[in-house]
Amino acid sequence: MANKNLNQAKNAKKDEFYTQLVDIENELKHYKEHFKDKVVLCNCDDPRVSNFFHYFSYNFEKLGLKKLITTCYKNQERDLFSQNDSERAIWLEYNGDKNNNRVPDPDEIGINYFEGDGDFRSKECIELLKQADIVVTNPPFSLFREYVAQLIEYDKKFLIIGNVNATSYKEVFHLIKKEKLWLGASIHSGDREFGVPQDYPLNAAGFRVDEKGNKFIRVKGVRWFTNLDYKERHENLILFKKYTPEEYPKYDNYDAVNVDKTSDIPADYDGVMGVPITFLDKYNPEQFEIIGNEYDLNIEKGRGYINGKRMYSRIFIRRRQPTQYLQQEETLPLAAEEQAEYNIKK
Repeated sequence: MANKNLNQAKNAKKDEFYTQLVDIENELKHYKEHFKDKVVLCNCDDPRVSNFFHYFSYNFEKLGLKKLITTCYKNQERDLFSQNDSERAIWLEYNGDKNNNRVPDPDEIGINYFEGDGDFRSKECIELLKQADIVVTNPPFSLFREYVAQLIEYDKKFLIIGNVNATSYKEVFHLIKKEKLWLGASIHSGDREFGVPQDYPLNAAGFRVDEKGNKFIRVKGVRWFTNLDYKERHENLILFKKYTPEEYPKYDNYDAVNVDKTSDIPADYDGVMGVPITFLDKYNPEQFEIIGNEYDLNIEKGRGYINGKRMYSRIFIRRRQPTQYLQQEETLPLAAEEQAEYNIKK
C-alpha cells in the first residue's frame, strides 16, 4: 500500500502545472460580464504561487467580484506534492481592497487551514464549492472526468483547463452534445507552457529553466472548457468548398461522408459528416448539430472505415442552417459586373 500511495503521489506531481498569467488574461477577457457580484473559487491552486489568485485578486474591483476563494492540495506525506514547506493545506479568502490602494495586501487576505489535505473531493472543499458561483482553475488532467462530474453535480458555472482529448471521454462528450459544456475562446491550436514544481522530472519533453531558475514545460493539446457563454462561440464558420463524392467519400459502416479538416467542410452538403475533434474549436451550435461520435452512435468496429481502411476518430455533425452556397455563387459575379459598370460611369 505504501508503494501504491507513493506512485499515486508521483503521478499527481506530474499533474501539478501552474498556468501562465498571459493565458489566463487572454481567456478571461471574453467573460468579464459573467463575474459581477459573484463568488469565484479556484480549488486546485496553491494560492501562494497561483496566477489564478493573482488575476482575480488584482482585478477584484474591476470585475465587481463578491468574494475570491483559493485552495491548496497538500498530501499528508511531507514534500510529495507541494513545493512549499507547510505541513498543512490552506485556503485563502479575499473580499476586496480595504485601504483603497487597489492592491491585495497580505493583511486583507484571510488565511485558513484545512483539517484534511485540501483535495477537491474532500468534505471541507465541497463546502467551499457550495459557496461558489463560478469555478476557475487548472485541475489535474488525470482526474478531469471526476472533476467535471463534481461541477455538474453541484450545478456550477466553470472555466477550467484540460486536454483536447478529454472531448472524447464519454462523460464529457455527452455534455458537449447536450450543449452543457463547450471549448473556450482563446486556445484553438498549438501547445501552452506551464510552470512546474522544482523537483519535476528533468527528462520531460519541452522542459526549460528560465534565468531565475523557474521550471516550465510545454503541453500539447491544451484547451479551456466552460459553460460560460461568449459571443465568438456564435460566429458562423466560413465555408467555401463544394461537395464532390470523390473528395468526400462515404464510410463503409455509417451513412456519413468523411471530412479530413474542419476548414474543408463542404458549403453545399446538408447530410451527416464525420469531422475531426478539433471541429469543436469552431463549433457554433446555431450552425451545426452534433449527432454523436463513434462510441456514442455504437458504430460497428468502433471507428469509421472507408474502403476497408480504419479512419481517425470523428465527430458526426449536420448543418442546422439551409445551404446558401449556390445562391451566393450565382449573385457574386453579377455584383462584380455591376460594380465595374459603376466604376466606369464614375
